[in-house]
Amino acid sequence: MNIARNLLKVMLASVALTSLGTVAASAVDLRIGWQPIVEPSRVPQADGTYEQATGATVTWNRFEGGADVVAAIASGSIDIGYVGSSPLTVAVSQQLPIETIFVVGNIAEAEALAVKGVTTPEELAGKKIATPFVSTAHYSLLTALKHWGVDAGSVEILNLRPPEIAAAWERGDIDGAYVWDPVLTQIKSTGGTVLADSADVAEWGGPTFDAWIVRKEYAEANPDVVEAFVKVTGDAYAAYLADPEAWNAESAEAGKIAELSGANAADVPLLLKGYVFPSLEQQASADFLGGGTTEAIAATAAFLVEQGRISAALPDYSGAVTTKFVEAAIGQ
Repeated sequence: MNIARNLLKVMLASVALTSLGTVAASAVDLRIGWQPIVEPSRVPQADGTYEQATGATVTWNRFEGGADVVAAIASGSIDIGYVGSSPLTVAVSQQLPIETIFVVGNIAEAEALAVKGVTTPEELAGKKIATPFVSTAHYSLLTALKHWGVDAGSVEILNLRPPEIAAAWERGDIDGAYVWDPVLTQIKSTGGTVLADSADVAEWGGPTFDAWIVRKEYAEANPDVVEAFVKVTGDAYAAYLADPEAWNAESAEAGKIAELSGANAADVPLLLKGYVFPSLEQQASADFLGGGTTEAIAATAAFLVEQGRISAALPDYSGAVTTKFVEAAIGQ
């Protein structure tokens, strides 16, 4: 009876693959954990392009920070997730079986420390500064404080997610925040001034980036789906990089990004310039997935150990980064 049942399953699977034409078009689930960040892949997300290209039943799960995405990956409730380099490093250091498949971009002006009533780093002592813990912003804040010689213990650092930061700032409960857009823009437009941004922090030895990660188990079972996901993401970046000025405030692209991210369409062009977006071809290079990303994760881990955020760093982080899917996408 079991043999007959298994044979029937094989026959049905064969028929399905033949009728659909490709493995990527087979009926599989793809659960994506995304964050409302202003970046090019919001456009194919809005257009349903991921669903068309992967042939999967896609469920989009919104998160407000990378730590929550990592928790969802760890629980098995999502398959692909959007995270910053700091939560990525923590997850890998805890040996969560994930791979980095696409570097969204190096963070520059897109994240910053914006404050009110503070003009010098020394004045941060005794102030309430909010940031989402274990995020790239948190890492950048700690790096900046170390660079300035300001004892992190002298600053009241509050663990708040972006929506909570926006509300706390509006109420006047905090003196500033290290956070990303669109909340960063909200703070700057209501009296906040930037004391440092992530481009500054990168120069001080703390570069940060955002990335898409995948559960290794899912990638091994559905490589064509992951490849299609990477290809769609890369195509969106190529469209932006080919003519950034075309993604102006009146463009359809800006409108779609604004709708999903919560930003104003008028702000989208400037917010996009807050990142350094690598092309699909650059993804596989030594600067990114081909080596640079692994080095950045290792450097972040060393800092997090020094700060007591993780107990120990791994001797090798290369297993958490792969060029396989970008190389396959380039070959299409």
